Amino acid sequence: MAATSSACACAAVALASFPSAASTSAPSRVSASSHRGQRHSRAATVRCSSTSPNVSQGAPAPAPPKPQIELEFVGPKPGADGSFPVDRAEAASGEKLLRDVMNENKIELYAAYGKVMNCGGGGSCGTCIVEIIDGKELLNERTNTENRYLKKKPDSWRLACQTIVGNKENSGKVVVQRLPQWKR
Repeated sequence: MAATSSACACAAVALASFPSAASTSAPSRVSASSHRGQRHSRAATVRCSSTSPNVSQGAPAPAPPKPQIELEFVGPKPGADGSFPVDRAEAASGEKLLRDVMNENKIELYAAYGKVMNCGGGGSCGTCIVEIIDGKELLNERTNTENRYLKKKPDSWRLACQTIVGNKENSGKVVVQRLPQWKR
């Protein structure tokens, strides 16, 4: 046991003495008897019998942060002061449907009928209609399902259950009008 702790101590001294030894990627070994009484010099080889938690062994660099899409959801009717309420949320680009972002952030998506009769995101009812006011380029193209349900509606109208927020590479801001059919 004493030989092991003295080997670790010797390795710790060697690592402190040689900053370049800490950056080696190959594991190395040291014995207490081979290093006793020797002076440490630049030419000495440092070897450890176990991996130190403080020494990086070629760990991968941290992944860059994922691009984020900022979302603003404008309410369908103005408040008492005449301004429209705005809810805000953020989502990783290309990872979520607009419907999921709204549900996770408790942002109202459905009118009274849609709350009871929605299809749960399957794209078969057409009750999760939203209007994209700004940032259309940050969303996927309209799907065939959307084209079927929204063929007589403006191009800016989308089904939240079919709209992917971002494309994994872009970032920016999307402004969404909730319940556009209620607008006057």
